[in-house]
Amino acid sequence: MAIKVLIVDDSAIVRQILGDYIRKDPELELIAVAPDPIFAMEKMRNQLPDVIVLDIEMPRMDGISFLRKIMKESPTPVVICSTLAEENSETTFIALEEGAVEIITKPKVGLKGFLEESFIQITDAIKSAASANMKIARRNVNEKISSNIIQNKQAITSFKESGLSSISATEKIVAIGTSTGGTIALEQVLSKCDKAKTPGILIVQHMPEMFTKSFAKRLNDICEIEVREAVDGERVLPGHALIAPGNRHMQVKRSGAQYVAVVSDGPLVNRHRPSVDVLFRSVAKEAGKNARGIIMTGMGDDGAAGLLEMRRMGAFTIAQNEETSVVFGMPKEAIRKGAVDKIVALENIYREIMDQRF
Repeated sequence: MAIKVLIVDDSAIVRQILGDYIRKDPELELIAVAPDPIFAMEKMRNQLPDVIVLDIEMPRMDGISFLRKIMKESPTPVVICSTLAEENSETTFIALEEGAVEIITKPKVGLKGFLEESFIQITDAIKSAASANMKIARRNVNEKISSNIIQNKQAITSFKESGLSSISATEKIVAIGTSTGGTIALEQVLSKCDKAKTPGILIVQHMPEMFTKSFAKRLNDICEIEVREAVDGERVLPGHALIAPGNRHMQVKRSGAQYVAVVSDGPLVNRHRPSVDVLFRSVAKEAGKNARGIIMTGMGDDGAAGLLEMRRMGAFTIAQNEETSVVFGMPKEAIRKGAVDKIVALENIYREIMDQRF
């Protein structure tokens, strides 16, 4: 059965072009378009959609207010498609916290060309959202750690060269891959990590370009560990987490007795850049048994093959369980491939990261 889609956007160009592409996809069915949330609510009285594609800045009612109303009255997967996703990341984080499951950045100029070039990305996001478990998504949002828990956090710790010289080639690292539902899930996991017990972490979260830096800063503000967007050549240090920049692949390399992050361009892998597989395969090669791989909520199979390579090279591998995943696609595929040593609920993943036995 086709996925029923409602587009809510005040741009006639978006409604027309995106609507045309949805009509051409046999897996999707456009049931209605609306220029603002008030019209959208009228359309929804006739037929409820499976997925809503929602702008944020609109007349009569803004997208965030509409999103809150939807999640309270009839929780429905929502894909945010907005310029604010690029230039006002805080608004986008609010949308994610209120239950949106996918984010697409929409440029202010060249909109028609963007839609024509990005229709596969957009339709994939709609299909991913349709498979989201909204009960889990809402529960994760309700259980998320408030940004007020840790206040007056000190600036990023400066490691002196004398301290770095003690890092050995047996230093442990953790690689994490996630997609749909991952922003809130990562917040829950990383906010529980004790800096003194946490190995260096490398993370690939599928998200738009220019979004990861703000996401990393947000996590850094609420976590005891240090979190930031990765820079090419940066050392992977205990008590630190590096997030792959949007639209850039991230790998790890051994440099003497240490590990460094390698950030680079390159073709899409599994239709993604950054790709979890790219990170996991590099960790398998460079760290082997000194690594731990974790695959979390997300649609598709990105990361499954790379996690299998990690396991074959001696790394301990973990998948988030179905009961706590917003979308179980990525963990499910990794389990199917035989890439997983242990299946863990979201609330216990932080313990696996800090486990000193690997």
